[in-house]
Amino acid sequence: MEKSAKDNLAIPQELSEEAQVKLEVIQTLLEPCDRWSYGERLKAGAQRLGISVRSVQRLFKRYQEEGIAVLTSNARKDKGQHRISEEWSTFILNTYKKGNEGSRRMTPKQVAVRVQVRAQELGDDKAPSYRTVLRVLEPVINNKKKTIRSPGWQGSTLSVKTRDGFDLDISYSNQVWQCDHTPADVLLVDREGKLLGRPWLTTVIDSYSRCIVGINIGFDAPSSQVVALALRHAVLPKQYGAEYKLHCDWGTLGLPQYLFTDGGKDFCSNHLSEIASQLGFVLKLRHRPSEGGIVERPFGTLNTSLFSTLPGYTGSNVQQRPKEAEEDACLTLRQLEELVVRFIVDRYNQGMDARMGDQSRFQRWEAGLPGAPLVLLERELDICLMKQARRQVQRGGYIQFENINYKGENLEGYAGQTVGLRYDPKDITTIWVYRYDKAEGKEVFLTRAHAQGLETEQLTSDDAKASAKRLREKAKTVNNNAILQEVIEREAATKKPTRKQLQKQEQAYRELEPLAVQEKATAEEQMVVENMLIDASDVEVWDLEQMQEDYGW
Repeated sequence: MEKSAKDNLAIPQELSEEAQVKLEVIQTLLEPCDRWSYGERLKAGAQRLGISVRSVQRLFKRYQEEGIAVLTSNARKDKGQHRISEEWSTFILNTYKKGNEGSRRMTPKQVAVRVQVRAQELGDDKAPSYRTVLRVLEPVINNKKKTIRSPGWQGSTLSVKTRDGFDLDISYSNQVWQCDHTPADVLLVDREGKLLGRPWLTTVIDSYSRCIVGINIGFDAPSSQVVALALRHAVLPKQYGAEYKLHCDWGTLGLPQYLFTDGGKDFCSNHLSEIASQLGFVLKLRHRPSEGGIVERPFGTLNTSLFSTLPGYTGSNVQQRPKEAEEDACLTLRQLEELVVRFIVDRYNQGMDARMGDQSRFQRWEAGLPGAPLVLLERELDICLMKQARRQVQRGGYIQFENINYKGENLEGYAGQTVGLRYDPKDITTIWVYRYDKAEGKEVFLTRAHAQGLETEQLTSDDAKASAKRLREKAKTVNNNAILQEVIEREAATKKPTRKQLQKQEQAYRELEPLAVQEKATAEEQMVVENMLIDASDVEVWDLEQMQEDYGW
């Protein structure tokens, strides 16, 4: 004869704490009540047990059928074991191991992203979840876990809200980039030492890693073209010469999935929409100003850690600007750019963020990539990310731009036609020439054009304009060589000696001073001897014996 449910209602002498809580929840459901009260008791029980309402209903049903035995049933025999294939387990362990070799750092969340990408490639719709990845890696993590006194917030997920009510859950690198502008708190001068003012700094930040992936520094006010130049810098691989004195590489590159910005005119322009359409990312606006903390925080770090240490620092409050700020200003735009690049590459991106545990910003960006970042060619970006101008091709295939003569290959056949130019204002010694193709309905790249005689030089558009203006004022011929020579002369005339150079000059002066005094004394003695010789030549010499004989003395 089978046992009835009532036979199973006998309460054992001892119940575990967990079983006792389940029993209390079941007893509340056994009390008579209306439907609304029963629903509220189900919700309260689910919240107390930390399970879903449906799970509470199943527990109560089993209790009615099996009695108290459901509270004392043995745990599952396979509890703690991973119900995944050996291939997935090996992939998870190998990915985590390779991601933490040497100076690299990879978190379980980043491993889970790689698992999802791998599953899409294999067409596997039952890929291991993030919780499964954690269970697989738990023994490895426990073996290498270190005691941290104050680890800070290491949030594995981040979400930002857009103006159209869309929530962006950020879970990997190059998913959401943010862009914003700020005037740098330092005064700059031109090559002649004349005060120019504060430049604008535009930064592009990867939201997942807080890594600065691109910048633009210049005196142009915020516009879609300035945003385009910053994006171009962020998308492309970055190469810098020895003059930047970098110890690390600025290894960030690729394309974002979203560009998250405020609602300024420069971010809502048709130009930026065209760029997003052509490159394949989506523009999203902030729901409220507080959503932009990620991109605004580095501005404060740059001001306090870099700009405040430079000559010409103004501070963030114009009314409290130091009186000596304008007198101390001596940096040019190019010099400031070198300092900013060095600070970002060697210090900021290599620094730790309190929310990232033991990963630097660059390490987190590198580990958070779901796959190899897309590498675009420069020519694919010129038509939408560089400054534009239009000029007419002259005979012989020459083009004149900013009072500089350019020569491009295969341009002779386009003499008399108007072409489009793309150029980088930081270096206009090379420009890119395009022509409009009616059949394709867009501009097509023709060739590069180089400034004649300036192929190995670097010249900004501001320098070229200023040089041409001064040459005209002096009634001199304006050509490529004259502009370059004028820039070099101004640079040499206004270049201030460094403190080390001044110390060397002072030391050399002190070493030469005693020698100069000695030489002066020797010269004076020589002059006295020469004067004595000159005086002696005028003295008449008499013979005493001859005079005695002649005069009978």
